[in-house]
Amino acid sequence: MIAEIKFKNLFSFRDEAVFSFEADKSKEMESYHVVEIVPGVRLLKFAVIYGANASGKSNVMKICYFLKNFILHTPKSKTETTGVLPFLLDQSSQNEDSEIAVSFYVCKRDLTPIKYTYSLSLNRNHVTRESLVYYTSQQPTTVFERWFENGVSTIKFGGKIKLSSAAKEEIALKCLPNMSTLAAYMQVNLIIAELEDVLSYFSGDRMQTLASFLPQRLVSIENLKEENEKQYIVKYLQEADFNISDIYAQDNVSVDSLPRTMFQHKVQQDDDAVSYYEFPDGFESEGTLRTLDLAGYINELIKRDGLLTVDEVESSLHHKLVEFIIEKFLRESNKAQLIVTTHYDGLLAQDDLLRNENIWFTEKNRDGATVLYPLTDFNGLNRISSLQKAYRFGKFGAIPNI
Repeated sequence: MIAEIKFKNLFSFRDEAVFSFEADKSKEMESYHVVEIVPGVRLLKFAVIYGANASGKSNVMKICYFLKNFILHTPKSKTETTGVLPFLLDQSSQNEDSEIAVSFYVCKRDLTPIKYTYSLSLNRNHVTRESLVYYTSQQPTTVFERWFENGVSTIKFGGKIKLSSAAKEEIALKCLPNMSTLAAYMQVNLIIAELEDVLSYFSGDRMQTLASFLPQRLVSIENLKEENEKQYIVKYLQEADFNISDIYAQDNVSVDSLPRTMFQHKVQQDDDAVSYYEFPDGFESEGTLRTLDLAGYINELIKRDGLLTVDEVESSLHHKLVEFIIEKFLRESNKAQLIVTTHYDGLLAQDDLLRNENIWFTEKNRDGATVLYPLTDFNGLNRISSLQKAYRFGKFGAIPNI
């Protein structure tokens, strides 16, 4: 589970921003929202980000996506850019490093979860600093640290990481200046338990992003080929009040040779007779297809105890469906985490759905830089009768200046 993501000079975030999943001691809806990952450390499963259009809330999603992909990506050559995008609206930031750090807990069955912190500083051409530490006590234990000096990248492993000189040299040779140490490690025939722990979190389908700035993956279609997953998705759509009795994937029938999703609808006739009709996905509403996508992603999320970020969760969905999706996730998940952005302020009126610390805002300053801040930064919240009305009247910022 992620405890905290910290970033600076990345996309529209010029100054350092901290996004935290750490929960306070409130007992409010604790069983649904809070996981005590280790004694004394309480983490939230859900966060929602509000903000005006172009305020930068989607960039939080992009940062999560960038982090995962940079960690795993192997560039074709050392001339390939790192893909990082610094804050571009002032000259000095363009020439400074971008920074990102993530603290998270790796959970293994029957073992105490271990906290890791991965830190990265880089520019368009190369990594300038990179480190990985873990905590089995208050003091961090170094897995590796890396720095760039005089045109040379140096990697140093911690004293508790037992590697031969030849193994260290092999990783160093594989590690191009524009890639992560973890990506280099993936290319060598070695097993380092601490690096395997980290890669298990970031690789595969454990950390996913559903957003308009990304091509959509056929996650739900793949799930339809497995009966248990299919039944979860069908039940999900039925609970969401869609008149759908079955779904299946029909291979190689579409123009682009991709599988087509077929929907079976159950219709009750006036004489109480029941009829079934099948339609391809092209006949279904955007809301149905959006819910199908979300059902597939959330099914994987819950199974893997991963992180899912969803941009504009309300897109094509009725507001009651948005509430249903969040409530169902909170009920069914164990150590999974979900971050969504939205313009739907009705969630703020759902006192029995959200805790105050679930709620975050983004606002863009006059200089174009995004500021990220939690609702809990504001005093006197217990005296506000309606968070929704307070937000609409501008008490928390993060709304258009109209």
